[in-house]
Amino acid sequence: MEIYQVGGAVRDKLLGLPTKDKDWMVVGGTPDELLALGYTQVGRDFPVFLHPVTHEEYALARTERKTHAGYTGFQVYAAPDVTLAEDLGRRDLTINAMAVDSNGNLVDPFNGYVDLQARILRHVSPAFVEDPVRILRIARFAARFGDFGVAPATVELMRTMVDNGEVDALVPERVWQELVRALAEPYPQRFVEVLRSCGALARIFPEIDRLFGVPQPVLYHPEIDTGEHLLLCLQAGRQLTDDTHVLFAVLTHDLGKGTSPVENLPHHYGHEKRSAELLLALCERYRVPNSYRQLAVLVARLHGHCHLAAELTPKTLLKTLLTLDAFRRPQRLEQFLLACEADARGRKGFADRSYPQADLFRRVFAAARQVAVADVLTELTERTGPAIGQELHRRRLAAITQQLTVI
Repeated sequence: MEIYQVGGAVRDKLLGLPTKDKDWMVVGGTPDELLALGYTQVGRDFPVFLHPVTHEEYALARTERKTHAGYTGFQVYAAPDVTLAEDLGRRDLTINAMAVDSNGNLVDPFNGYVDLQARILRHVSPAFVEDPVRILRIARFAARFGDFGVAPATVELMRTMVDNGEVDALVPERVWQELVRALAEPYPQRFVEVLRSCGALARIFPEIDRLFGVPQPVLYHPEIDTGEHLLLCLQAGRQLTDDTHVLFAVLTHDLGKGTSPVENLPHHYGHEKRSAELLLALCERYRVPNSYRQLAVLVARLHGHCHLAAELTPKTLLKTLLTLDAFRRPQRLEQFLLACEADARGRKGFADRSYPQADLFRRVFAAARQVAVADVLTELTERTGPAIGQELHRRRLAAITQQLTVI
């Protein structure tokens, strides 16, 4: 029985990156042997065991054979006669198909180290096409490493998976899981770029794909193309925060621009309403959690208000704060402002521009928040619900008005 370290920990160590989870492969072993050594079996579909001390995962070497469509359609074979090379050969990318033996020697049958140095994402074998999740994984790895390119032959295999309908077998939960993970990576815009390069974006997120090639007024958007604007927004957003709620809102804030009437271009009248409608359909399709959906809809509907903050009346500023439910959920206001700032900075030449609109909203919110409900209750003669609400609203409006006079 031989044990090898495999997977992302090997790759990341070679890249000089910190390693998180360590995965191990057991060649020539059996479940009974591992159980006798105190390991605990946890895998259902194939034998995976937890080390009795470190609790790290140890999997028996295995092969997989495609039996039917989709990413679950595989027959797994795990036995002592499965070799190290056979197990590594079932993996998606060469940079993930390396192992280290007990003496610290690198085992690299598919030249993953060469691709790692060249910063290339390359499939291990033609069997890559058997699992549509690999399209999402490659796009996510591109989002993680930023300057890694996808090998042309791998892009062609990805395109084949799109053309033959394999990508349509992806279940909503897995698409959402990979999207959220990609948004948390350092370069989320690369996720979109890679999906688009193989045609998968049009199948998985057609609302986003439609943005590319649609013009905007050059006066406000020097990058012109709405798709390019989206990529710049994601880049700016990730520099501002790693909050995936904010970044999902950034990703979806302008969907309506992809359906603007041709005769109106490069203008996008009413795109906020259309964006919210398309966003709700996308959220339904991928079973997006309510916390993500609610913030994204608010950003889609109200980002224009934020950009024009200096021109808004105290009444409209307060109405916006109430719509955001800012007094009960101040964190949501901050998320909203970050998404709007990413939108403003996501323009060619605007990456380092300040965004004073967010500070204005923060100041008027801080002023309105100073109005204490307890004071209203103490000083109000009529304490009915409507009367309390009206007085609270009046005082908040006065506080905002006063704050604007000193800005």
